[in-house]
Amino acid sequence: MKCLMVTPYLGEVYGGPSKCVLELAEAIAHHTDHITQLDIVTTNANGNDDLDVPLDTWMNDRACRIRYFPRLGAKHYTFSPSLTRWLFQNTGHYDIVHTHTVFSYPVLPAHIACHRYRVPYIRTPHGMLEPWALAHKAQKKRLYYRWLEQPFLNRAAAVHTLAPPEHQNLQQLKLTSSVVTIPNGIHTQEFERLPSPDYFFQQFPHLCDKTLILFLGRIDPKKGLDLLIPAFASLRSQFPSAHLILAGPDSNGYRSTAETLVKQAQCEDSITFTGMLMGDAKLAALAAAQVYTAPSYSEGFSMSVLEAMACGLPCVITTGCNFPEAAQAQAAHVVDIDAEAIATALHHCLRHPNEAKAMGDRARKLILENYTWDIIAKRMIETYQTIVA
Repeated sequence: MKCLMVTPYLGEVYGGPSKCVLELAEAIAHHTDHITQLDIVTTNANGNDDLDVPLDTWMNDRACRIRYFPRLGAKHYTFSPSLTRWLFQNTGHYDIVHTHTVFSYPVLPAHIACHRYRVPYIRTPHGMLEPWALAHKAQKKRLYYRWLEQPFLNRAAAVHTLAPPEHQNLQQLKLTSSVVTIPNGIHTQEFERLPSPDYFFQQFPHLCDKTLILFLGRIDPKKGLDLLIPAFASLRSQFPSAHLILAGPDSNGYRSTAETLVKQAQCEDSITFTGMLMGDAKLAALAAAQVYTAPSYSEGFSMSVLEAMACGLPCVITTGCNFPEAAQAQAAHVVDIDAEAIATALHHCLRHPNEAKAMGDRARKLILENYTWDIIAKRMIETYQTIVA
């Protein structure tokens, strides 16, 4: 089976969606008994910058091939005439096409080309059709969805959701295509032995003697920092050594708003913005932290939550993270999207470290037994085979 994945971007600044597209593709490509070829086409977008990668040529240094095309126009947009031409010329050579994200240009010509060549396609919105996401900049999205997204969602062989709540919310849109739910995953070997926390403390020595609460994600309105910052501020009198780490790239200029929230909460001396952490720096931050938190209003299925749980960290996440299984397994505090609820759960973790550690142990077991890329890849290949058959 020959599979083509189409995504607007693979730049690290976009966080989880880029990471999971690449890791899912590589995991699928390793199953050569079912997949004879897996290619990814995308643009060189990386937020306000462009990736420093060869353009319009196949890169073969991974299990799957990747081809980057130049984007044109304003930053943050992914319009690419050369990618459009390539899709119209080559989509018919594949057995199935898998497109990622919505409300982004490159997937549109992919769907038109699939319709022209009668190639089935599956769509993964990555949480971008969740109620909160649709309500954000709603007027622009409403028109785009009605005239461009909805028709091609209905023509899809399947729509792929990442979690049961996303599946349930998608039903409100009354789409006619079938829906399959398969979560994201992690690579087990990455979490067998974490780097020493010292690697993190060498970069941020003022945090050495602190009790660290870690947020790992884009600095973005939907991530709930307007809830987390006041929640953290309410803990300071009882836990004077507590320190909040906000690790992630700025998204759409929201960091200035977040910094204003920090000043308003009078927490400048106990909150650190680290910028984006990658590779060993990210893993060392996870190793150094005592608690992880994801206070999001909306997610598809958070990669950073999976990674924190795989590290055995006690986690405080909101219902917006779409991970009810974590609550069912008593592997995380899953709370309402509310500052007081977040503060109460963080307080419990800090006040009862033995209970928090036991919860972190359950979290690690849950992830390593159920949410690895090898397991996820097999389920996705079965979905492809059903569609193609």
